[in-house]
Amino acid sequence: MRSLVRIIADLYRYDGRCRFGFTVILLIVIFALLSFISPYDPGYSYYAAPNMPPSRQHFFGTTSRGQDVFWLMTFAVRNSLTFGVTTALLSRIIAVFVGLTAGYKGGMVDRIMMVINDSFVVLPVLPLLILINFIMKGVMTLFRLAVIISLFGWPWDARLIRSQVLSLKEREFTFTSRFSGSRTSRVLLTEHLPFVMPIILSTTINNLLWAIGMEVTLAVLGLSNISIPTIGTTIYWANQHQALISGVWWWLAAPVGISVLLFIALYLLVVGLGEYLDPRTRLQRMKGVLSDERA
Repeated sequence: MRSLVRIIADLYRYDGRCRFGFTVILLIVIFALLSFISPYDPGYSYYAAPNMPPSRQHFFGTTSRGQDVFWLMTFAVRNSLTFGVTTALLSRIIAVFVGLTAGYKGGMVDRIMMVINDSFVVLPVLPLLILINFIMKGVMTLFRLAVIISLFGWPWDARLIRSQVLSLKEREFTFTSRFSGSRTSRVLLTEHLPFVMPIILSTTINNLLWAIGMEVTLAVLGLSNISIPTIGTTIYWANQHQALISGVWWWLAAPVGISVLLFIALYLLVVGLGEYLDPRTRLQRMKGVLSDERA
């Protein structure tokens, strides 16, 4: 936990892109938390005049269904973030377990796990998700969708973790821990896990970005639960009511604008973390810090 906090602090201090990304995500999270004090229920319609442009009374305007876009988006962003975080965490559990176990155990265990891993890598994810959502359309919830998507979001990251563990298990501290009688679980959790935390953090953000993008794609196609407000379902309903043709551009501008900001912020965090993990850029950053301190 301390190493994770130190990584985040270093990124915020020395990387302007990560600083921008953290700031944007913090603002989006605050925006989503406003849903808890919303004066309107997201399931209600026609509590406001339809198709009203942005004003002091309705900051983001109103929809053709008489809903305040500002307050509707607070629920949509909250649900999308919750969905993305749930998907990322569930897939991280699988990726960490497979990566740590396969890398440390080696042999037959490694080969079997990598066969399963590579089988998931070559699966056509989007067509499968479309088929699954079509079959489960009547009973699909955000949590069920998060569980299903998480089953497809771990194999690439498990391989990254495995490659790191393959190196770690040849280090002296691993031999010392093993010869001292430590169990496999203890070696993996106390000795190897802290070293792969930067990779886990980076892949978590990347998986969060991918999961939200998948939800938006499925929702726009009408294949998710369109009764639950998310960024994707908001775009879906705007398209269903032909918002652009009707001149109600703000109905689409709000979810598209917020999603673009969210994706850019998450992308910048992934890029910053990627450079942080690169020993060459880390060495250059340390040289720059030392020269600043000497000056």
